[in-house]
Amino acid sequence: MLSRACYSNHILAFLSDSLESILGSITAKYPQSTLEDLQRNAWIEQIRILKQQLSDFKNGHIFFEYSIPRMGKRVDNILLLDGIVFVLEFKIGEKHYPLYALDQVLDYALDLKNFHEQSHTKKIVPILISTHAPDYINVIQPYADSVFQPLRTNKDNLMSVVNWVSAEHKDGQLDATAWQQSIYKPTPTIIEAAQALYKGHSVAEISRSDGGAINLSRTSNAIAKIIEDSKRLNQKSICFITGVPGAGKTLAGLNIANARHNVDKGEHAVFLSGNGPLVHVLQEALARNKVQESKEIGNKIAKKKALSETKAFIQNIHHFRDDNLRTEKTPIECVAVFDEAQRAWTLEQTSSFMKRKKGIPDFTMSEPEFLIGVMNRHKNWAIIICLIGGGQEINTGEAGLPEWFASLKKDYPDWDVFISDKLTDFEYTQGTDLFSKIQSDKLHIQPELHLAVSVRSFRSENVSALVKAILDINSIEAQQLYASLKDNYPVTLTRNLQTAKKWLKEHARGTERYGLIASSGAYRLKSFGVHVKSSIDPANWFLNGKEDVRSSYFLEEVATEFDIQGLELDWACVCWDADLRLNKGQWEYKNFSGTKWKNVNDAINRLYLKNAYRVLLTRARQGMVIFVPEGDSNDHTRQPEFYDQTAEYLMRCGIPLID
Repeated sequence: MLSRACYSNHILAFLSDSLESILGSITAKYPQSTLEDLQRNAWIEQIRILKQQLSDFKNGHIFFEYSIPRMGKRVDNILLLDGIVFVLEFKIGEKHYPLYALDQVLDYALDLKNFHEQSHTKKIVPILISTHAPDYINVIQPYADSVFQPLRTNKDNLMSVVNWVSAEHKDGQLDATAWQQSIYKPTPTIIEAAQALYKGHSVAEISRSDGGAINLSRTSNAIAKIIEDSKRLNQKSICFITGVPGAGKTLAGLNIANARHNVDKGEHAVFLSGNGPLVHVLQEALARNKVQESKEIGNKIAKKKALSETKAFIQNIHHFRDDNLRTEKTPIECVAVFDEAQRAWTLEQTSSFMKRKKGIPDFTMSEPEFLIGVMNRHKNWAIIICLIGGGQEINTGEAGLPEWFASLKKDYPDWDVFISDKLTDFEYTQGTDLFSKIQSDKLHIQPELHLAVSVRSFRSENVSALVKAILDINSIEAQQLYASLKDNYPVTLTRNLQTAKKWLKEHARGTERYGLIASSGAYRLKSFGVHVKSSIDPANWFLNGKEDVRSSYFLEEVATEFDIQGLELDWACVCWDADLRLNKGQWEYKNFSGTKWKNVNDAINRLYLKNAYRVLLTRARQGMVIFVPEGDSNDHTRQPEFYDQTAEYLMRCGIPLID
């Protein structure tokens, strides 16, 4: 098995190895072009400190530069001693204990606890070594899951702190070989996944592959075969990847686009999404990473250039559409991945937009029809991969899946169509018979194209089922589902926003991201400082740190379903307004207009509103608190009865009230 570490050895062997030998093992794993004297010198100092500080140890195992591909980073050192996993992060020359560095080492510890199988039940102790900082009075304080709060040491007292922890928390012995060869089952956020894939990691490295989840590699391999067959046969093909919310559809799509983005081989691929915030956040995240990496290797590139490169890989689908409106030339991309393809526009929406915004009065194609037509310009082969999320349509004019099939039947019957065996489910078809639209010899059913298990909520795979039961007003099933997941995925209810904010801060550790989210129609939450009409900058909200007032951490700006669809938080506060309210056992759908709530009577708009809450309730990876206000009898727009039945229903679903 390929080691995740650049150097691994028993403590005694490490102590007897020469500095040059250890350094050689580490540097051999790094591209020489990326190594600077600053990094080499840091390793030399680190090795010297560890040799001195570990000189009295007879047992234990040490790892240098242990890979955490989900985060695209490496831990300086892992020390296995007395059954404890010590996570060591060095800051050579540092005279203080920076908060960012404490978060960093805690993040590494949490990654091992959550995703490294041999570490699930182990005590994990993160230690920040600021080499020139003063001694710190540490307190040994474990969290409930046996991850300890970060300890602080300098270059002279590391040994005494490790001995102290070992004496008080010794936990048998740890098999270093078994630990090193342990299965690693990460579930990255979509931002982390995009960054890792862009750096060259494979989807197998950064995704779960255990028996409890559909292996994303299996789906990617199935798509790869379809692409190769289409190239060989000069055939045009379209694939529909379906899956439950959080199952990894976007991750699969990013992996395909990245793997096929081989400009040197003349094989161009692009990841397209109509989700503006998602595209903006991913482009910005990749560009920031690229700039940071260029700084680290001493060859800094401008942010503008980095953004230009990332935009070639990830694009807004509407920009792609507009570019191809201006010309009838064949696009450079042979492989196009359309994320959230069910959100492509209907004929009516596209025609209206073209007339109002583009000055084209007689546009007669839906967005799916036009996009297939663009890729059909290729004379030989072309591939479209549509990523479909059931129950995710949240905006006016979104066509859903039937429009893609209607377009194929009407204008492109020679295309091969690959689907999963789950495409008959109502949440995808809305009752339409899709299969009859395609010639039988052109329709290919492959079960690998459906992702059935959520990997967003790595603590529980029943969250999407719980949300469905809640929205379907099935309190008995919801109660059973919540009982099965509450130990790993807490969901709580509060009638007080400050209580909700406190809950988030108490549960989040390290840089785990948390924030406020609400329906775009939640206008009357304004009285609590939750302004859904005040737009956020998604990149700042999702990417900026705890010190930035624009970030989600500050709990001042709220993201709506349009901002957060396709993205995720570790911990979320879902702010529930009276736009979706329970009355006598049925949902009432409301729209706030002028000075009062009005009924939403249109069936499609009701679906959009319900789906908005489905999106909001499936955004958290680790747990959520739901804030339902108490209402105000003196405000006709916030009467207590608008909220009380909803709160009471959520409690009947088993969700505890924390007030």
